Amino acid sequence: MTEPARDDGGAGESTATVIVAALANLGIAVAKAVAGVISGSSAMLSEAAHSVADTVTEVLLLTALRRSEKPADEEHPLGYGPERYIWAMLAAVATFVGGAVFSLYDGVHTLVAGEEPGDPLVSYVVLAVAFLLEGYSLRTGVRQARGEAARIGAPFRRYLRHTPDTAVKAVVLEDSAALIGLVLAAGGLLGGQLTGSGVWDALASLCIGLLLLCVAWVLGRSNAELLIGRPLPKTVREGIRAELLTVPHVEAVLELTTLIQGPREALVAAKVDFRDVSTAAQIEWACEQAEQRLREAFPVVSRVYLDPTPGHAQRRAEGLNPWP
Repeated sequence: MTEPARDDGGAGESTATVIVAALANLGIAVAKAVAGVISGSSAMLSEAAHSVADTVTEVLLLTALRRSEKPADEEHPLGYGPERYIWAMLAAVATFVGGAVFSLYDGVHTLVAGEEPGDPLVSYVVLAVAFLLEGYSLRTGVRQARGEAARIGAPFRRYLRHTPDTAVKAVVLEDSAALIGLVLAAGGLLGGQLTGSGVWDALASLCIGLLLLCVAWVLGRSNAELLIGRPLPKTVREGIRAELLTVPHVEAVLELTTLIQGPREALVAAKVDFRDVSTAAQIEWACEQAEQRLREAFPVVSRVYLDPTPGHAQRRAEGLNPWP
C-alpha cells in the first residue's frame, strides 16, 4: 500500500488560526495584567491569567500541529497524527491550571480578604480593546470551522462538537469564553464602582474561573476520546461498507473497523469475504480497486487494510464459528 499524499491545506489554515489567537492573547495578557495592578481588580487579574493560559494553550497547539505533520517513518509506520491530541490535552490542562484554578483562588481570596477598588478607567479601555482583538481571533476560527463544516456538508454546531481538528475547536471555545469573560470582568468593575464593594469583582472572578473550568473539561474530554480511539461517524462507516460491496469479487464485509488519526486522516480495516471462485490475482486487484474507490469517495481515508476472510457458509462447512 502506498502512502497517500497529505492534504496540508487544512493544517496550514489551522496553524494560521492558532497563530492569530496566540498573538492576540499575548498582547491582551500584558495589558490586562497592567490594568489589574492599577485598578486593583481581581476580575482583571483573573482575566490576565485567562489570557496567559490561552497563550500557553496556543503555543502547545502550534507544537501539536507541527509535530503531527511529520511523515510516517520506520519507528512510527502509521505517522504522527495522533500526537496532536497529546499536546492538545496538555493545552486543556494549561487552561484548567493557569486560568480556572487561579481565577477561582483569586475570587475566593477577594471575598475573604476584601479589596480596595481603584480607578477602573484603564481597565475599561483594556477590556474594550481586548474585546475587539478577541472578536477578530474568534472570527478567524469560526470562519475556518464554517468552511470545514460546509466542505463536508455538516451543520456548524455538529461539526464543532464532533470535529477531530481540536486546534480549531480550542480556538473557537477559548475565544468565545474570553469574550464572555470580558463581559463578566466589566460587570464586576461596574458593580464595584457603583457600590464601592469588592464583592462584585470577586463574583466576576469566580464566574470566569467556572467558565474556564467548563472549557477545559470539554476540550479535555474531546482529546481523550481521540487518544483512546474514535471511529468515523456511522454514516461514513455505512458509506464505506456500501462502497466495498460494489467492488467486483466482494461477497460481504464481515467486519469493519475505522480509526480517526487526525483531522483529515483515518484508517480503514476490514475483513472481507471474496467469491470462492475468485483467483488470487483477482482478489489482489479487487483489494487495489477497493482502496482506490474508498480514497476517491472519502478523502479522509488515508490507509486501507483488507483481510480476505472465509464467509459464513464456508466457516460452517469447516466447522468454525460463523461471524456475528
